[in-house]
Amino acid sequence: MDWPHSCFSLCWILWATSILRGERTADGKYAQKLFNDLFEDYSNALRPVEDTDKVLNVTLQITLSQIKDMDERNQILTAYLWIRQIWYDAYLKWDRDQYDGLDTIRIPSDLVWRPDIVLYNKADDESSEPVNTNVVLRYDGLITWDSPAITKSSCVVDVSYFPFDDQQCNLTFGSWTYNGNQVDIFNALDSGDLSDFIEDVEWEIHGMPAVKNVITYGCCSEPYPDITFTLILKRKSSFYIVNLLIPCVLISFLAPLSFYLPAASGEKVSLGVTVLLAMTVFQLMVAEIMPPSENVPLIGKYYIATMALITASTALTIMVMNIHFCGAEAKPVPQWARIVILKYMSKILFVYDVGESCTSPRHSKERDPHQKDYAETHRKGLKDRDNNIVRKKEINRLLNNDLGTQGENPKEADGYCARYVTLTRNIEYIAKCLKDHRTNNAKGIEWKKVAKVIDRFFMWIFFIMVFAMSILIIAKA
Repeated sequence: MDWPHSCFSLCWILWATSILRGERTADGKYAQKLFNDLFEDYSNALRPVEDTDKVLNVTLQITLSQIKDMDERNQILTAYLWIRQIWYDAYLKWDRDQYDGLDTIRIPSDLVWRPDIVLYNKADDESSEPVNTNVVLRYDGLITWDSPAITKSSCVVDVSYFPFDDQQCNLTFGSWTYNGNQVDIFNALDSGDLSDFIEDVEWEIHGMPAVKNVITYGCCSEPYPDITFTLILKRKSSFYIVNLLIPCVLISFLAPLSFYLPAASGEKVSLGVTVLLAMTVFQLMVAEIMPPSENVPLIGKYYIATMALITASTALTIMVMNIHFCGAEAKPVPQWARIVILKYMSKILFVYDVGESCTSPRHSKERDPHQKDYAETHRKGLKDRDNNIVRKKEINRLLNNDLGTQGENPKEADGYCARYVTLTRNIEYIAKCLKDHRTNNAKGIEWKKVAKVIDRFFMWIFFIMVFAMSILIIAKA
């Protein structure tokens, strides 16, 4: 074992440890001495300049760490900022050689003079000043003060294109009491620092440019400088598309389907009212989020337009149901309606009777039963005379045959003749009732077909309108 080498190493370690301990002791002793010497006659109540006519320059730098909340209804932006202020204090300087090369010390910020830079457009009842953290004091009098702050600032929110909107919120910082001839402010960077920004779930940051303004207020003739940081935000619309826009689009496409629902089901009006109530619920949800301003958001306009369409479709459904349930007391379908609606629109909208389809239409020579009944009714007057002659001949033939089989007794012949006359009248009455019933039934069926064609026409019109509104709101986004 090399004892001399081991002893040398041990001695060297002990000597280095003693040297470092002595330096720490010396540093602590000189820092305490420096602190006592600097603040022996120092006052933090006055502006630290040797010449009172000299301007004190303050460099301001803002780092945005997080957006805590954006309250659109109250138009308040809550942000977490790191604020750095740098200035020179003419009374806090020292010679490094006299204090063993000590060039910086850290002391509580309330011991030194601090610029009264505040957020001009704050919207908080409580104080939103920076936290009283330590300042870094350099030997040449340069003071660097880094402090975090949670600020609530007023922000004019324009929700015209919600949920596809962009917002610009200003953060204006300036001295509250010192004018530009006493304290001047400069921005360290051309924009706010976004390198440590924590991504927000609702907003995207597209920049934070900084601009210096010098304003002369009406109360005073001195200029008052300030620095305005404009926070450019873009809303992430995925949440609102999934939870507000897509359900609205799906519900709005149910409104035209009320025209496709058969009138006999009795649920046409109920469907329209249910869809209208659902849209009202979504409209109230949007109203709770948005500020009560004159600018109606884009999605709100879409809701209002959809609700107007649903209301119109419900009113038209009631009108169509009245047409559908026209009975025997109704007037016949007008000739123009029979030509325009039943002849042309029914073919364009593919509305067919039972047994018809677009692939196997009726034979062109086969006439519609309703039109056939009406044609027979129109020709009835022309055939009455021929029918009466034929009916009389048939009765005479039956009477002659019957009388021939029963004998030639005049009394019996008169009785059988009266019986056949009564039977003939009853048959004629039954036939007339059947014809009238068929005519009235054909009239009601014709009105039902008119209602069905009108239903189908409104269904396609409303489908086109809903689709056009959906495309329009997407295009504006």
